[in-house]
Amino acid sequence: MEEAKSKLEVITKYFADFTPVQLQQLSALEGVYTEWNEKINVISRKDIDALYEKHVLHSLSIAAIFNFTDGLEIIDIGTGGGFPGIPLAIMFPEVTFHMVDSIGKKLKVVNAVAEALKLKNISVQHIRAEEMKDRKFDFAVSRAVAPLKDLWRWSKPLLKKERKMDAFTNGLICLKGGDLSGEIAETKLRPHIWEIKELFAREEWFHEKFVLYVPL
Repeated sequence: MEEAKSKLEVITKYFADFTPVQLQQLSALEGVYTEWNEKINVISRKDIDALYEKHVLHSLSIAAIFNFTDGLEIIDIGTGGGFPGIPLAIMFPEVTFHMVDSIGKKLKVVNAVAEALKLKNISVQHIRAEEMKDRKFDFAVSRAVAPLKDLWRWSKPLLKKERKMDAFTNGLICLKGGDLSGEIAETKLRPHIWEIKELFAREEWFHEKFVLYVPL
């Protein structure tokens, strides 16, 4: 337990207002993911030891910019093992996260983590985002799943027109890395871009990693 707490410091030095329940949920992540990663590989072997930095804090870079209001509905496109959706669901317990992926076995891990952490604000669906019908969301989130043009094409039809947040209109929020100039130029979009190293200045790993936001 003490070891888990020390690893959590990479999170708690940037986010200080967690409840005891949230801290317990965050502490439990490593054990659950380590156990399930032996059965279904959703995190690379070399990254599992850096879970809190490379996966949890990376996901929470979205929370450093967007303070999601209670009652929002968010879809996590291509969630894989549950990122960024699970850390965000811990951070925002009154926001609903619908986690979708085309690979069913990965969703077994998401379900197992949600059950172990008693996360009541997560639902999962084995489906491609572009095949979804009759569901609308306030925001779409995604992490390094596909080119921006595809993410926007998939997410735009799933976004509600009416907005519930004062600071941001509904839209797509995605985590990406590397040189994005060609990828962005191809879309003819003008996304808002934040450098994650500016949000978490003490973490070297976030060099050339970004949060992109495309408003509806």
